[in-house]
Amino acid sequence: MIMVPLLILQIFLFPLVAGWVMNDWTTSRQTLELQTTASHLGSQIQQIYFSLNHATITMGNVTAATEISPFIEGYPYNVSGTSRLAPNSGSVILDLNLTLVYSFVSATASVTLGSNTTVAWKPSSFLSNSTAQIQAAKLSNGTIQLSFVKPP
Repeated sequence: MIMVPLLILQIFLFPLVAGWVMNDWTTSRQTLELQTTASHLGSQIQQIYFSLNHATITMGNVTAATEISPFIEGYPYNVSGTSRLAPNSGSVILDLNLTLVYSFVSATASVTLGSNTTVAWKPSSFLSNSTAQIQAAKLSNGTIQLSFVKPP
């Protein structure tokens, strides 16, 4: 008779704890996938920048498709990029922020590009399930302009 309240408590407690653990696990899994995607996208942008920053390329335009999955666990996500100057070095740091739609799950990645005289990031964003590209243009003064664009 003494164990009946304890058994009733377990009937309600175990499903609640299992639900909390599964929600935490799902959030961790989605965050890890967003971080991986942000890192991959940052690496792709950095490679485009370094390719255009070579001394043998005087001027030109490059447009590359974003090589990322359009969905994470069935949900699209917002991708936005902003740049900032690194303190003390003058380098431009590109911050990519990915946020899962219909959720509070987000991840960021930071990519170091060249000095503030050689690179200019146009603040831009896109939704992952739409077609988006990375556009880069090397100007005659050596500045490389980067942004996300929608294809025509």
